[in-house]
Amino acid sequence: MIRPRILPQSIKAFLRSCGIKIERYDLSSSHELRLVKMLAANSIDLVIDVGASRGEYARVLQSHGYNGRILSFEPLRSAHAALVEHCRGNRSWQAADRMALGDTNGTVVMNIAANSTSSSILDMLDRHRMAAPTSAYIATEEADVRRLDGIDHPFISEAAAPFLKIDTQGYESHVLAGAAGYLGRIRGLQMELSLQPLYGGQVLWQEMIAQVETKGYRLWALVPGFFDPATGRLLQCDGVFFRQ
Repeated sequence: MIRPRILPQSIKAFLRSCGIKIERYDLSSSHELRLVKMLAANSIDLVIDVGASRGEYARVLQSHGYNGRILSFEPLRSAHAALVEHCRGNRSWQAADRMALGDTNGTVVMNIAANSTSSSILDMLDRHRMAAPTSAYIATEEADVRRLDGIDHPFISEAAAPFLKIDTQGYESHVLAGAAGYLGRIRGLQMELSLQPLYGGQVLWQEMIAQVETKGYRLWALVPGFFDPATGRLLQCDGVFFRQ
């Protein structure tokens, strides 16, 4: 039997000093692999990707073995254009028309962050800007906003076990409210949970978990996300939930 070579501790220490950590690729080290396993265990056949940006989340799911359908929503003009290009020719992955999702139908002003990914409908608080200076807002842009439970798309109507992922920078409770008429069909959820206020008017993690649990979901996993680099304090994580 051929045994794998183990890196000497001196090499591991040198790599760590360069910001590189070598780990075995398995369920204990990969949040993405665990998520795909959870989707499979719950027979998820559609991921509704809200706040898709340029499609990074969808590409990670597919590269880790998820083979169901994905429907991505993104309101920012430049990010949506890149999203459309990334899913072009992929029969299992489609980009919806450019729009934000929320609890009303109409138009909304998006605050565009320098790093794009921190863009939000809500005002950004100083705590966020201090922890991530590149997240500061640099422009605004108008976009349509729609309720998810009013969206007519074949991926949604044909899905037997949808999974709703919400990455909307503090606006998660509004997206969830706008999905009220559809939640009975949604088998699982993934959403950002803020441990500290990062955006004006956002709902924090304890209340978000309580809201989700009253709708019949239970917490399956927490995924660390945004840290304050000065203190190491966790400011934001993702919660993954499935129906009992």
